[in-house]
Amino acid sequence: MIGYPIDRLYEEVAYLAYYMHWGHGDLMNLPHGERQQWVAETAQINQRLNHPEGQSPWE
Repeated sequence: MIGYPIDRLYEEVAYLAYYMHWGHGDLMNLPHGERQQWVAETAQINQRLNHPEGQSPWE
């Protein structure tokens, strides 16, 4: 069995801890798929806030 890459796990946990202010235990107890969904949703919100529609991320 191949495990989930530990550096990717750390990246996901750090990202959600930073943006959502959730604790380590809460994040580690999330099922893998649910944690990835929260990462994706948080990234979408962050993208919309930082780059409103029609505005290039490089402006």
